[in-house]
Amino acid sequence: MITTGVDLAAQPARTAVAVVDWQGGGARLTTLRLGNTDGDIVGLAQGSARVGVDCAFGWPDDFVAYVAANARGEAPDPDLRGIEGRRRLAYRETDRATHRITGRLPLSVSTDRLGLTAMRCTDLLAAFADAGDVVDRSGATGRLVEVYPAASLRLWGVAVSGYKTDAAARRAATANLLAAAPWLTVSPDQRALMEASDDAFDAVVAALIARAHALRATHPVPPAELDRARREGWIALPAAPLDELDPTRTVIPLPE
Repeated sequence: MITTGVDLAAQPARTAVAVVDWQGGGARLTTLRLGNTDGDIVGLAQGSARVGVDCAFGWPDDFVAYVAANARGEAPDPDLRGIEGRRRLAYRETDRATHRITGRLPLSVSTDRLGLTAMRCTDLLAAFADAGDVVDRSGATGRLVEVYPAASLRLWGVAVSGYKTDAAARRAATANLLAAAPWLTVSPDQRALMEASDDAFDAVVAALIARAHALRATHPVPPAELDRARREGWIALPAAPLDELDPTRTVIPLPE
């Protein structure tokens, strides 16, 4: 099995891609690089069973309807007024589910600084579709799946506090991740890049989550939310320990 992880940014310079080859004797990080265009990502993902992308795949249904109504000159729906209404506009159903499972609320794709990256993600998903992929934002079908590295690491119990902004914390986070996954082989240069760039670090984690999804070791989309998830996107969160990804042991996929 091969999996690809993508830490998407609004521009190619900070967009990282990691490719992991999973064999019976272990897993090897075959590619880790920054500076990737949409075409680069599609090309590097060829042959991968899953492609984990760290970016929101869509916007909240309520937000989309709110903006469309505003463009028509209509007053806001009464249910969407006030602070509670604005929370509905800000967060997707998967964001609320992520908060319930992990205690961590993702940034809002509607109101935080994710909009430009989400727009690029729309282009990226279209590029995969143009290349023949089935694009299902819920992750229920096809290879593409939305991931959230920081929340997944929390569920796996890997300590990474401060790794986004502090170099020493990032070195510690890299050491903690590799100690928790001794079956993952990385080269000295790849380790140095993970220590130097939180984007590269997150891309590696995204590739690990992609394997978890392929093994059905992530929380499934609740059936009642599937239709919405296919518009808004759905974050795949690990439902089993990191050890379950170890290719040197027999892994039994969790029931759907």
